[in-house]
Amino acid sequence: MSHVALPGLALGLLLNFNPFLGAFAFLFASAVIIWHLGRVTKLSFETIVGAMFTLALAIGILIVPAPDLLEALFGDITKVVLMDTIAAILISIAAIFLTKAIYKKIVLGMISEDLAVSTGINIGRINLLYLLLVSVVVAIGIRITGTLLVGFLVIVPAAAARNVSSDLLRYSALSAIFGAISSASGVLFSSYLTLAPGPLVVFSGIAIFFASVLAKWRMK
Repeated sequence: MSHVALPGLALGLLLNFNPFLGAFAFLFASAVIIWHLGRVTKLSFETIVGAMFTLALAIGILIVPAPDLLEALFGDITKVVLMDTIAAILISIAAIFLTKAIYKKIVLGMISEDLAVSTGINIGRINLLYLLLVSVVVAIGIRITGTLLVGFLVIVPAAAARNVSSDLLRYSALSAIFGAISSASGVLFSSYLTLAPGPLVVFSGIAIFFASVLAKWRMK
């Protein structure tokens, strides 16, 4: 979903307001649109996200000013200020608590929607809230890795955790730990090597992923 933030970033750059406010707005609007289209068309989440992704990427590339295109695509942590950091921490804490509150309902809905509905769970509302939470996480990550690479922060740490987890609790904890290690090590390597932090965050995470693959292979 990260790519749908690009038009919001572009509008912020063009109209001289915080581009990440535009990214938040577009991500939230896209989450609602994806949720609604999923309910109306019964198409898979991946299909609708793919359509939104290509549309948003095309619009964003057309309207992002050329000098700012690389920053929008790959991020720049050196421009993160104290208020950005505080806001990210507060939003992350809120997202964690909300996710914890609906965690069991999400898992039950993934196992069987019919069973979840029979227990009184509003699947449509839970799915929408889940999409909004994903949008929040993506919007926070855009500041560091940009719209093209932020998907890594959502996918790769979770994939690495899955390789070495035997239950959902361990899976959730390791996903968060691997994501934190990837981000911190990538930023440290960036300051040491004077290179862009986004790709180094990704390289750190991929190293953890391959280490988890090796660990899983050795456990067999």
